[in-house]
Amino acid sequence: MNAQPRLPYFPVAWFAMIMGLLGFAIVWSRADALLAVPSVVGDALRIFAVVALLGVATLYLTKLIRHRDAVVKELNHPIKRNFFATISISLILLSIAFLEDAPGLSLIFWSVGAALHLLFTLYVMSVWINHTNFQIQHMNPAWFIPVVGNILVPIAGVHHASPEISWLFFSIGLVFWIVLLTIVFYRIIFHDPLPERLVPTLFILVAPPAVGFISYLSLTDSLDPFARVLFYTGLFLTLLLFSLVGRFGRLKFFISWWAYSFPMAAMTLAAIKMHGLTGDPFHYVIGVVMIAVLTFIIGALLIRTGIAVKRREICVEE
Repeated sequence: MNAQPRLPYFPVAWFAMIMGLLGFAIVWSRADALLAVPSVVGDALRIFAVVALLGVATLYLTKLIRHRDAVVKELNHPIKRNFFATISISLILLSIAFLEDAPGLSLIFWSVGAALHLLFTLYVMSVWINHTNFQIQHMNPAWFIPVVGNILVPIAGVHHASPEISWLFFSIGLVFWIVLLTIVFYRIIFHDPLPERLVPTLFILVAPPAVGFISYLSLTDSLDPFARVLFYTGLFLTLLLFSLVGRFGRLKFFISWWAYSFPMAAMTLAAIKMHGLTGDPFHYVIGVVMIAVLTFIIGALLIRTGIAVKRREICVEE
């Protein structure tokens, strides 16, 4: 089998891998706050993430040109639709990754990423409001991605535009995180279990409070009680998911495994940030442990993805 028949089944969810790799690069660029790490490590990981992004973007653009119907089918799917927001989130993460070294480039990534994400948020929410075919079984944590992803915007946004713009995005993400969190837990508790391929998306639960903590600090520059609530909510959800490690370990590999990566990167960055503000040994331990766990997760995901590609287990018809 050549590569061509697999291209129609190349999912937009591959951009979740880019989110994880960019988050990983940002973590290691900030890790010197806890560990004696040369800056070249973060720089190398950032380059690797950018190369991966170019590769994934090229493949998906080729799919759009050659197999437009397959892309439209994904966009109309009640679950897969949400992963299109990983494209704009990847651009926003690029703006964060280049914020210190190349602020001009960061501004470009941020402007395009934030605008695209707002447009996609409006599109997705209009679909939700006007839908005729959604069922509770369609709900899963991936629904957070297009709406709650707005919380990311202020991290670089406070450096590039009026703080009121960042507050706009933060407010959208925070309010609808609470709304969607309620629905997700209702679905998980009172309805059938998530399908196996969607179980890894449970890790997405960690991202909103972890990213929200970092964004809130960017907006207020204040470690107040609300900031602590966000941080410790993210930490609790991380512990909850770690307690279910046996369940995750038995899952068949899907590209959705990359849902483990970015939320763990976000929580790691939150821990590094918290330690920088408090100097508390408790936060230092959390940060170091999270860096180790994240590094293991990314390494394992890269290896497992490589194996799956070689075995032709992914990018196949479902």
